Amino acid sequence: MRKQFPWRDGNKIELLVDGENFFPVMLDEIKKARYSLLLEFYFVTSGVVAGKFVEELVHAAQRGVMAKLIIDDFGSYRFSKADRQRLQSAGVEIVVYNPLHLSKFTRNFARDHRKLLVVDQKVAFIGGTGLSDVYWLAEEQGCPWHELMARIEGPVVTDLVNMYNQLWQRCTAQLLSAGGTLEEKGDTRVRVRTVQGFYQQDIKVSFLNRVNNAQDKIWLMTAYFLPSFSMRYALRRAAKRGVDVRLIIAGPYTDQPWVFHASKRYYRRLLKSGIRIYEYQPRFLHAKMSVIDQWGTLGSCNLDHWNLRWNLEANIELDDAPVVQQMTEVFHSDLHHCQEITYEEWAKRPWHRKLKEVIWAWISHLVLKIR
Repeated sequence: MRKQFPWRDGNKIELLVDGENFFPVMLDEIKKARYSLLLEFYFVTSGVVAGKFVEELVHAAQRGVMAKLIIDDFGSYRFSKADRQRLQSAGVEIVVYNPLHLSKFTRNFARDHRKLLVVDQKVAFIGGTGLSDVYWLAEEQGCPWHELMARIEGPVVTDLVNMYNQLWQRCTAQLLSAGGTLEEKGDTRVRVRTVQGFYQQDIKVSFLNRVNNAQDKIWLMTAYFLPSFSMRYALRRAAKRGVDVRLIIAGPYTDQPWVFHASKRYYRRLLKSGIRIYEYQPRFLHAKMSVIDQWGTLGSCNLDHWNLRWNLEANIELDDAPVVQQMTEVFHSDLHHCQEITYEEWAKRPWHRKLKEVIWAWISHLVLKIR
């Protein structure tokens, strides 16, 4: 039986908001690496940001650091052959997760959506970013994408190393060295939670348990809002018993317009139950974060139908820690950049928007029935 990752005490967590804050820190840690670099990213696009990571990984490999990179085949389709060859020529080993092929049929939907960097098995970064200019340097409308990453030191890094090693072994049949016991670096209690497609959904189970027991608030921020029935039901019940339930959802700027329209089909019952819904306006909201009372979670998982049905995902959970208060402050600050959707407003939307919602919601449910 698969063993869940335990709660780990003694960790130090730093919340990093947006690419201009987390990319320089990540690159600096790669520069300081002496033994190993483990990277796992879904969205990798050749450009300035990816180029900076390629350059630092090449330098690290040249000074003898073991560097491993897992990328998703679909998510990295714009990661150039030249960048890949440069890494491999320097000694960086690249694994491509689930290469696309017509013979795989629906198995092509299974993607590695995790975002992880581990340096020397001591410092880790986890969250929702990819290696792409859209998170930092792109100037087109809706950019740079609003995103969160966490920098981690302490015993829980061991679990992130082991999680990475499990996938590396699955893809290559090679077993990397396991993460050793790490000394305490702070006072934050942290646990790693994962999703492995339809068959293992610890992130969802843990989230629902917290929602069902919430006393004060449930604040959820997500890029793609296509929640399961069980999640919608739990959120409505919480609101009806007086819990402050607020959702910040991507607004007009999104890389998946069909999700923006399909999600509106869920608004009516949520709004009528007392849930407050906000759409983020200035740019694309790509962050995935929740705060429930004194508990928080952030990582790669959007808690939507698609993520939970097909993807590999990874989050961290934090219990009664100062960083949870920081997450609350980020959420509260982002509310000032949102448009609140009221039931009265939503009910007056034009017929053509209703038609889009019906069509895209129907298609999303149809896709979920594919086996």
